[in-house]
Amino acid sequence: MPQQDNLSSSNGTGSDPSVFFLMGIPGMEALHLWISIPFCSVFTVALLGNCILLYVIKTEPSLHKPMFYFLAMLAVIDLVLSTTTVPKILSIFWFNSREISFNACLVQMFFLHSFAIMQSAVLLAMAFDRYVAICNPLRYTTILTNSVIAKIGLVALARAVLLMVPMPFLLRMLPFCRSHVISHCCCEHMAVVKLACADTRFNNVYGIIITLFIMGLDLMFIFLSYVKILRAVLRLVSKEEQLKALSTCGSHLCAILVVYTPVVLSSIIHRFGRHVTPHVHILLASFYLLFPPMMNPIVYSMKTKQIRDRVLLLFRGKSF
Repeated sequence: MPQQDNLSSSNGTGSDPSVFFLMGIPGMEALHLWISIPFCSVFTVALLGNCILLYVIKTEPSLHKPMFYFLAMLAVIDLVLSTTTVPKILSIFWFNSREISFNACLVQMFFLHSFAIMQSAVLLAMAFDRYVAICNPLRYTTILTNSVIAKIGLVALARAVLLMVPMPFLLRMLPFCRSHVISHCCCEHMAVVKLACADTRFNNVYGIIITLFIMGLDLMFIFLSYVKILRAVLRLVSKEEQLKALSTCGSHLCAILVVYTPVVLSSIIHRFGRHVTPHVHILLASFYLLFPPMMNPIVYSMKTKQIRDRVLLLFRGKSF
C-alpha cells in the first residue's frame, strides 16, 4: 500500500531509532476495522472478567485459600498482558496510529515478555498447589501458608524481571540503520531484532534460551506434577473419590491448555511453516494476548462453585 511505502521511505528508515512504526497485521490492512470488532469485544470481556474475579476473591472469605490466591495472581498478570498491548493495537486498527517511540517499544516489550514468564510460573505454582492438595492433603495448610504463597509470587516476579532486564539493554546496543517499520501489531522481541543492521545471534540465542529453558522447564514440571497426581488418584478406592479429586484440577488444566496451546502452535508454525503467511503468525501472537485473559475467569467461574455463586449474586444485584 502507498501509505506503508511512505512510512518506510520517509519515516521508517535512518540511523536514529527514536521512532518505530507498527504495521498491525501485514497483508490484512484493509480488514483492520473489521478485525478490531472481535479484538475489542474480547478485550472488554477480559477486563471485566478479571476485575470481577479479583473483586470476588477479595470480598469472599471462603476464597481466601492458596488456590484462589494463585488465581488472583493469574488475573493480575492477564490484565497487565492485555492492557500493555491491546489498546495500542486498537489504536492502529481504528486511527492508523502506528507510531511508537523506541523507549515505549522497549517498555511494552519488557512488560509483554516478563509477564508471560510470570504467567508460566504461576501456572506451575497452581500445579504444585493441586499436587499438595491431592497427594499430601493433611499437610496442605502447613505447606502452603500465606508466607509461602507470597514468597512464590515474589520469586516468580524476580525471575521474570531478572531474565528480561538485559533484553532492552541488548537492543539499545544494536544499530537500526534500515527500516523502522515493525511487521507486527506490538513490540515483540524478535520482530524488533529483525530490524537491526548488526549481528543479532546473541539476541536470538538469548530469546530462544528463555523460551525453552524457562517455559519448557515450567511445562515439564507441570507435567511431572500431574503424573504424580494421577498416580495418587488411581490409588483411591472408589471411582467417586477419583472423579472428585480430578475435578479439582479441571480448571487448572483448562488454563494450561488455553495459555500454552497458542504458544506451542506459534512456535511450530514459526519453525516448520515456512510457507505460512506472516499474518498467521501475528494473529496467533494476538490470540495469545487476548484469549487466555478472556477465558481464564470464564473457566474458573464455571468450574468453581464458590466463584460461580458469588458472580451470580453480583449480577443479580444482591448485597454481599
